[in-house]
Amino acid sequence: MSTDPGAERVIDRDRLRLLTGRERALFAERNPRSADAYARAGHLFGRVPMTWMNKSAAGYPVYVDRARGARLSDVDGHEYVDFCLGDTAAMAGHSPAPVVEAVTRRLGELGGASTMLPTEDAAVVGAELSRRFGVPEWSFALTATDANRWAIRLLRAVTGRSRILVNSYCYHGSVDESLIVVGPDGRPRSREGNVGAPSDVTLTSRVAEFNDLDGLARELAHGDVAAVLMEPALTNIGIVLPEPGYLEGVRALTREHGTYLINDETHTFSAGPGGATAAWGLEPDVVTIGKAIGGGVPVGAYGMSAELAADLLGRGDLDLIDMGGVGGTLAGNPVSMAATRATLEEVLTEAAFAGMIEVATGFADGVRKIIDRYALPWSVSRLGARVEYRFASPAPRNGTASAASADGELEDYLHTYLLNRGILLTPFHNMALMCPATTPEDVARHHEVFDAALGELTRDASSST
Repeated sequence: MSTDPGAERVIDRDRLRLLTGRERALFAERNPRSADAYARAGHLFGRVPMTWMNKSAAGYPVYVDRARGARLSDVDGHEYVDFCLGDTAAMAGHSPAPVVEAVTRRLGELGGASTMLPTEDAAVVGAELSRRFGVPEWSFALTATDANRWAIRLLRAVTGRSRILVNSYCYHGSVDESLIVVGPDGRPRSREGNVGAPSDVTLTSRVAEFNDLDGLARELAHGDVAAVLMEPALTNIGIVLPEPGYLEGVRALTREHGTYLINDETHTFSAGPGGATAAWGLEPDVVTIGKAIGGGVPVGAYGMSAELAADLLGRGDLDLIDMGGVGGTLAGNPVSMAATRATLEEVLTEAAFAGMIEVATGFADGVRKIIDRYALPWSVSRLGARVEYRFASPAPRNGTASAASADGELEDYLHTYLLNRGILLTPFHNMALMCPATTPEDVARHHEVFDAALGELTRDASSST
């Protein structure tokens, strides 16, 4: 420990690399069956079902055997306290009993996994989403990405404007228009690594930094923005919370410039039963959401104001039924609707959120104390039931600063260290999410291991590993 209570500790990079190498070797020793499964997956592109599953600090992913509640077990017999929870998709916990029962009944007793016909569950879900988020007209997709794509098309149609505005380093799935950032020169550019862009994103989109109302006003003044698509708090680049007055300013500016406002609540749903929209009293024209509302079953949804719905349905020139661009044969399928109804009515309830947020508050407070004890210049951000520790203090105020604060070497060490001791974080960053089954004991276990990881990292370089 530092002898100067005001000093900030500097990480010994040689020691960090030494410890990371040790932890990766331990991971390989502990997980031979996962290694074998990965080696045998030669007919999968990248050896995984989806290429992002290769994001593993340890070199390859653990293979899941079973999961229930806040626990996950791998094929090598290790059990994990799961704070990743499918990167929000399992925010209800793994296989919650009401969802299992609803899906089993739909597939078994009732039948009909895909019928292209409505079930009564869909209307119940629409009414519940309306109650929670305050917009009355809802439609469904299979992912939040599709919900965002469809909302964008509708708003381009109704406004006659071509551009969409997003925040730098936002996350809205793989929506083409969202892969734009503010470059070092302050000008917009395509986000690094953008795969096969169908057109130059600077022609389809505008971009402003989160928490920058002046920048937003400059971009909206062009008069060609159909919609601002935003998360009420950035999440996937690390949690970036809105500053006082920012979200109210966004709403005022969009109204002034005749631009629709879309709140993407897919991750910010962690803020409460009605996401940040309800928790912070927001008034979007459109809400998009996915992942968590299905209890682990694929679903996405978008809701809109009554005025917007009437404008769209009154347009005889828009093909909203056949080939007009708003489709998806499996959207609104009976299984997704049954799962979503069960999740909203019986799992992610107001009482459940209150408990999740209480546990997350304890998680954040405990991590903050550990970081302070080791005199590390880091910070902790919390968004309802979601917590993130950041390698910057104070916490970044926009996406570009948040991206710059990332430290891949530190993340790899901490994630592998935690994984080897039964703690699973979201692999893309240092996010921990609480589900209804997450307990204070789970949090205490994380803190015990996290403390040990920092203790080894900050030990004098002359000490033995």
